Amino acid sequence: ERLMKDWISLVYTFFNPKPCIVIIEGRRAHEFKCFGKSCKATVRRYLDKKDARSTGNMRKHVRACWGEDVLMAADNAKDANEARTKIVRGFLRNGSITASFERKGKGQVAYSHRQHTRAETRAEIVKWVAESLRPFEIVKDQGFQSLMKTGRPEYYLPSPSTITQDVRVVFVRTHECIAKMTKEYAGKLNFTMDGWTATNHRAFITFLVHLEHNGVLLSFPLDIVEVPKV
Repeated sequence: ERLMKDWISLVYTFFNPKPCIVIIEGRRAHEFKCFGKSCKATVRRYLDKKDARSTGNMRKHVRACWGEDVLMAADNAKDANEARTKIVRGFLRNGSITASFERKGKGQVAYSHRQHTRAETRAEIVKWVAESLRPFEIVKDQGFQSLMKTGRPEYYLPSPSTITQDVRVVFVRTHECIAKMTKEYAGKLNFTMDGWTATNHRAFITFLVHLEHNGVLLSFPLDIVEVPKV
């Protein structure tokens, strides 16, 4: 505890505040456990060296584990509390500092320097192909792969079949969520339907439900049915 009073660097917010004291070949050292998700690494600092209070190795680990942007955000925080609550906890919760931290004087941080995990990549691609009406096969496009992998040839891209499975999973879970919401909704539900003919001359009818949720009007498509030929 006596030594901890001198640990004023904000880099300590990325580690367990109480390090373990270990003895390696007769030498005492502090081992700092990283707070990173799934990170089991520790940073060891020997107490019999002149740099016993050095944070160089700790910063090196944070830069590799959390990303340069997160480390810079911590350095720019006004105090340890802001670094801990807004940056470290925000990053652990969302995988990004953009949700809870704004870079002072430069507006909100738009993108993270941290590479997506495989799960995050799959989620982002599902969102992209759904919102932008992209074909699943686009991930095999040579130009797309060049854009994604240049400078990061090891970057993971899921196969079209994986995207298909992910979209189905998202659809099922979204369907269950909407069903639960409409079933438990205490107000009135409004239903509408519309019909149109696609450019390939196939006719469709869609059914929608409309409701108010926390003062916001929500509309959900419930089903799309192709009109059979007469």
